[in-house]
Amino acid sequence: MATARSHARAEARARAVPSPLPLAAAGALAALCAAAQPAFSQPALSQDAPSQDAGPRDAAPAAASPPASPAASPVRQAPASFADLAKAKLPAVVTITATGTAGGEAVAGPGGPAVPGLPPGAGPQVPGGPPIPVPPGSPFEDFLDEFFGRGGPGGAMRPRAVRSLGSGFVVDPAGYVVTNNHVVESAEEIEVTFQDDRSFKATLVGTDAATDIALLKIEAGQPLPSLSFGDSDRIQVGDWVIAIGNPFGLGGTVTAGIISARARDIGAGNYDDFLQTDAAINTGNSGGPLIDLAGEVVGMNTAIFSRTGGNIGIGFAVPSGMAREVVTALRDKGYVTRGYLGVTIQPVTPDIADALGIAPRTGALVSSVAPGSPAADAGLRPGDVITQVDGQGVERPRDLSRRVADLDPGQPVKLSLLRDGKQQSLSAKVGELPRADQQVAAVTEAPAPQGTLGLMLAPINPETRQRFGLEEGAEGALVTAVAPGSPAAERGFRPGDIITRANRTDVKSPQDVAGAVEEARKAGRDSVVVLRRTEEGAVFVPLPLAGPGQAG
Repeated sequence: MATARSHARAEARARAVPSPLPLAAAGALAALCAAAQPAFSQPALSQDAPSQDAGPRDAAPAAASPPASPAASPVRQAPASFADLAKAKLPAVVTITATGTAGGEAVAGPGGPAVPGLPPGAGPQVPGGPPIPVPPGSPFEDFLDEFFGRGGPGGAMRPRAVRSLGSGFVVDPAGYVVTNNHVVESAEEIEVTFQDDRSFKATLVGTDAATDIALLKIEAGQPLPSLSFGDSDRIQVGDWVIAIGNPFGLGGTVTAGIISARARDIGAGNYDDFLQTDAAINTGNSGGPLIDLAGEVVGMNTAIFSRTGGNIGIGFAVPSGMAREVVTALRDKGYVTRGYLGVTIQPVTPDIADALGIAPRTGALVSSVAPGSPAADAGLRPGDVITQVDGQGVERPRDLSRRVADLDPGQPVKLSLLRDGKQQSLSAKVGELPRADQQVAAVTEAPAPQGTLGLMLAPINPETRQRFGLEEGAEGALVTAVAPGSPAAERGFRPGDIITRANRTDVKSPQDVAGAVEEARKAGRDSVVVLRRTEEGAVFVPLPLAGPGQAG
């Protein structure tokens, strides 16, 4: 799907398994879809409901109706129509048009890959689509060059305007409008259009990439219709909602559905807590409101799962509780302040839990601690498993990320953790997360097949340091070779990686790894957990043990 995010460009069409996609459309796709003649079909008629004025002869005898159970919960009836709700809320929902300039690189657009058989830039490129395959010397070449603006050596494209369409809604009559960050990311001009075709230039007040929220301001000269945030904590699975937005450039579209699930983690970032809905949302719905039957916004439509880029009934919305806090911060300061500890964390997988003897298999495993960070000052170490923050349980890494992020910089926090199998408590003083780091996700690891370690290890000395380009001061056991098809290869180990810890033992040499493997075998464990350090950072990885032998 074409969006302002590079990672969301049409990848759903190439995958066998659906993936979460942002919803903003590139201008060409939206324009083409909006210009296409819709195909209409006769709607299916639902079965008539029983008449409300049925006479006594139509009613069943009272004795035939079983008495209602006093313990039964009241059933929430589906509304006969959403017309009144939609009519009241549509005036506050807007279309967002973001215009920017694409560079001159000769690359495939979000509509597809480069044309096979032609080098990059060998044909003019439609904004939002692949290059047009024109053989060199074709009579159409000069025409298309003039029309699309190819220029420069090697077929490089001239900078061109790129338009992105999305949705948004007014949250303050004074002219504050909320949308998704990926709708307006890198935009040079932003235009807000209402249902009555009034358009206004918008200024960007602030954005928060970590939650994909942006706040705009327009000057309308009069109070505007607006929507209010509701309480997303009270919305339940099965509750009715409507989604309003601008799918495929078709503004003012209303769809209905229910809340399908809560607290969804779709891998978008540390703060994932999405509401899931089956209300139809599509390309261009990004930033539009998800509204409950009370008429309050309970979510902001942000992403979908899709194989084709179209709706399949699985959409995701940022909950209003999170959106309200972010919007308030953006309006007050233009950015969001978050708490910071300075640790890299990962889940406690079953393999890691078994290897380290951790029970229960919950918490956030610390794989690295930033020097000089609040975590370092508090005494946190790699291998610690954080289980509570100020008495609140940490089931998984995102729980730690969100709870620390919600704390004010300078605020003291008590951390409960497991270290070498023993419960401990530490106190830390929360720092402020640098804004450049607010989109970094926690590292995750998945189980790997059983087998031998498949690693060849060597000590770090001047020769190996020079050979592998290691930095001064690097310590541990150096990976010099990885057996193809081994668990280590499956886990992504490469020559040049450094193992700095094995189970609960700091590693200074390959012998330390061999010792940790032997101890694990004597303890009857099925795997050993090593701390793998690469140029990208450090992460704990469980490696299965297969029988007697040496590490390496």
